[in-house]
Order: sequence, then structure tokens, then C-alpha cells
Amino acid sequence: MLTFLRILLTALVGCLWDGVAAFGGVRLVNGDNKCSGRVEILRHEQWGTVCDHGWDVQEASVVCFELGCGLAESASRGAEFGPGSGEIVLHHVQCSGHESSLTRCAVVLHSNSYCTHENDAGVRCSGTLLMPSLSLLSPHTVFSPGEAVRFRCSVLLRHHLSDFHLYKHGVSTPLVTQRADQSQIGVELTLSDVETFHQGSYSCRYSIKRGFPSQLLSSPPSNSINITVVELLTPQHWYNTSSEAPPGSVLKGQSFNITCSTLQQYPGGSFQLRLIRSNGTVRQSLPALSQSVTFTFSNAQTSNEGYYYCLYRVQLGGRTFVSRESQPLPIAVRDPDPMLSPMVISWLVSCLTFVIAVIILITVAKVLCHKERKPSELERETRTCVDNTYVALSINKL
Repeated sequence: MLTFLRILLTALVGCLWDGVAAFGGVRLVNGDNKCSGRVEILRHEQWGTVCDHGWDVQEASVVCFELGCGLAESASRGAEFGPGSGEIVLHHVQCSGHESSLTRCAVVLHSNSYCTHENDAGVRCSGTLLMPSLSLLSPHTVFSPGEAVRFRCSVLLRHHLSDFHLYKHGVSTPLVTQRADQSQIGVELTLSDVETFHQGSYSCRYSIKRGFPSQLLSSPPSNSINITVVELLTPQHWYNTSSEAPPGSVLKGQSFNITCSTLQQYPGGSFQLRLIRSNGTVRQSLPALSQSVTFTFSNAQTSNEGYYYCLYRVQLGGRTFVSRESQPLPIAVRDPDPMLSPMVISWLVSCLTFVIAVIILITVAKVLCHKERKPSELERETRTCVDNTYVALSINKL
């Protein structure tokens, strides 16, 4: 209880002291860059230093945040960046790490420690917020619709992390946000029930809530991870054969082909044609060099009779994806009708042509023969009856 009252009193006195003291800005001196160096505070138009007693990463974090230099990488003591000059304006600062300025931190007034400029405090800041690291917890980078993708976003330093966010490239708002405890350096970000529009490149960011009133600092984006979402559509199929075959059938001994087609194609894919018949199942595959592939059967036999199904298969990212099978395509193999076979039809046409030709020849011969035996009009008029027989006299004898 006494400890609690002591801390409360220290904070209250620090706030009152902060309001009375005429502090200005904070700067870093003699560092390697603008975000590292000895900490100096402007008070009454004079720059002074800070004693390193009680100086830790929490105090350094407040300085880095105040100067817009990201996160504190280290809190230096013992005048690492050289001794300063002038007044030591802060002797024993105690910050919670959430203050917006070092001058808002509490000061331990009862500390009797002796400080010189050999005890000047300094900081090393990251310059910007450290870039987080994104890793894939799922064992693969290729997914089917409805599956979940598990990422992990982490950062090496613990600095009052507020939230982690998962972003898709080209989308300004995060798809997943996960709050982090102060002790966590990373969280799992799960993208549930993925669809094809989730395919793409992902990165993560984290944010830090600091100061009063609270402000949010956002980190730079992490490394990127690409995921692929494979959605295989059910293939379509149809068959072609001789026009003489009845619908749903092919004639025995003739050729026919079955075509499988899909609108969605991936590199390395293949089509599989499955035949289910009374005595078992037969499968055959062809590479999908285009959106359609044709299976050809040159001599239809009874073994080709049954129900045909098409499916599409592809291997991506070490996984095998298989589409749903198409609707069954029933095909029956029939014997050709002997009365209508091409050979019979050809023989009948030849015979009919021969008969017609014979009839024409006989008719022409009869017409010619009848014309030769028919008497002329003059001969009919000069007939003479001799011995009950008509004799045709020629014109010359008359």
C-alpha cells in the first residue's frame, strides 16, 4: 500500500513539476544520425542534459516517439555520445512508455544520487518503426475455396504493440486485424473461407498506440507472400460419330470421339476420361494443352459401351486438385443394319442401274424393229391379191 501511494505521489508531483517548468523541445546530439545521440532538453532557452539514473528503454521509447524516430533500439548511459554542458535538467526520470513527451514523465524527487555530465543519457532509435516479418503457417501456398490461410506477423522488439493487420496488395483496408498483448512480439492472422478473389500478394503491418491523447503509429509493410486459390469448374463433354448412328449410339466398327472442355485452365493440367461399364472401369488421360481435348476411338466395339465421365486434374504447389466429374454420357454400340449397310445400298443401286439400262435398251430395240416392218402408204395402195396372198408391188414395176 505504501509503495502504491509512493508511486502515485511521485506521478502527481511529476505532473505538477511538468506544468511549472518551462520546458521546450527535445533533441539528440553527437549521434550517428538524427535518430541517435545524447538527449538534451530545452529549458528557459538553454539546452541541458538528462541524468542516466533510472534511464531505461521505456524512457528511450518516449524520446524516439516524440522525435518521430520510430522505436528505441537501446537506452545508452555513461555519456556514450560524449558529455554535455550546461545544466542537468532531469535527474531521475520514470516513464511508463506511453507518454507523448519526456517532459511528461514523472521525476523521482527524493533521489539523492549524484550526477555529472559523465552520466548523460542517450538513445538509439530505429529511425522508423521496424519492418515486421510475415510468415506462412499453412504448409502450402495453394488453396481450394473454403479453406483457411494462416499467417504469422511478428516484430523483434516489444514496444507496446497495439494491433497487427493483414493487407492484400491493392486493397487499402486490412482483411484481418488482431489485437496484441504487450508481451507479444507477433500474432497469428487467419484468413478464413478463402475464395478466388483472395488470390494475390499479402503483407502485414503493426501499429503502436502512444502518448496522451493517444496516437497511433503504423509500421512499414512486411515482406510479401503470394497465395493461389484454385477453383476447378466441372468439365463439359460431348461426342461425335457417323450421322447414320441413332442418338446416343455409335455403330460397331465405326470411329467416334469424345471431347472434354473447361473454362478454367492451369499450367500442367490434364483431362481424364472415365468409362464405367458392366465389367469394370477404364480410365485414360490426355494433357490439357488447351481448354479442350478430344479422345478418339477408331474402331467402336462392345467394350466401348457404357457411361463416360470427364474430370480435370492439376498439380500446383505440391498439391493435387481434381474437379467434379461431369454428368454421365451414355454411349451404346450397335451392330449396323444389314439392310441399310453401305455395301448393300451400293449393291442395290448398281443392280437398279443395270436393270434400268437393260429396259431402256430393249425398249429402243423394239421401237426400231417395229418401224422397219411397217409398210408405207404407197405400198398399201398397190397391193394385189394373188392366190389369196397379198403381194406388194414395187413402184418401178408399175
